[in-house]
Amino acid sequence: MWSGEELDLDAYLERIGLGAGTGRAVRELRPDLETLYEVHRAHTAAIPFESLDVLLGRPVELEVKALEDKLVRARRGGYCYEQNSLLAAALERIGFEVSGRGARNRTRGDSLLAVTHAVLVVTVDGEPWLCDAGFGYMGPREPVPLARPGTEVRQGPWTYAVHEEEEGVLVLRARRGEGWWDLYAFSPQRYHPVDYVVLNHYSSTHPRSSFVGKTIVQLPGEAVRKTLVGSELTRLFPDGRTEREPVDPDRLPALLDREFGLRLPERDAAELVRIHRSGD
Repeated sequence: MWSGEELDLDAYLERIGLGAGTGRAVRELRPDLETLYEVHRAHTAAIPFESLDVLLGRPVELEVKALEDKLVRARRGGYCYEQNSLLAAALERIGFEVSGRGARNRTRGDSLLAVTHAVLVVTVDGEPWLCDAGFGYMGPREPVPLARPGTEVRQGPWTYAVHEEEEGVLVLRARRGEGWWDLYAFSPQRYHPVDYVVLNHYSSTHPRSSFVGKTIVQLPGEAVRKTLVGSELTRLFPDGRTEREPVDPDRLPALLDREFGLRLPERDAAELVRIHRSGD
């Protein structure tokens, strides 16, 4: 389903720091929980969330070879459809059973938003696990169990839980300080790669999409989560504290490299600076 047979798995593993020459390779790539944790954790640490191609007016392609060229070989990042399509292809290639889901973002309070987020459900030994490398700085770094809703899961200093609502809707929540925040909700309905093509078209082209005309780059770090939205860099800490820092347009390329490990080609970096200078 996810065209895993087309993926250069060795190149992908090198990209996320699990290749043979990195010293962090998993002992054996097999469809078990240890491998799932290792790959998910390494992917989210290595490949930043970013939607710069949308800002630059370029098409976002979801075919495996296009994802490999961009996120693996060019060492770029991507947003949810790219990140989770690539992760799904890798997991499928390893031998996991992977299915898609469509989710509604709930980080904007009571606003009812359309289903525009792509997540994965991976089944291991008969139990489902939520896998998501594409929710940016607030997303989980590791798989989250779905078999026992309400169970709190610690991922380093960060805590997540999945709660069940009516009609089988599941909600991923994260602890911030003393409270819980809904991140997104999804139903049991399976989504396929062709469904993500439609959602991707909306997210990358519709004038009401939150990605159109805006710089968004994020990374879910271990000790601090970072997000660049527009010309402001925000750092989020496990206790709920935030630090905000304005970014001068001319410093954007250097900041992307330093904070997110993202090095843009000279032409793209110059265009990004121009857009921010003009305020377009």
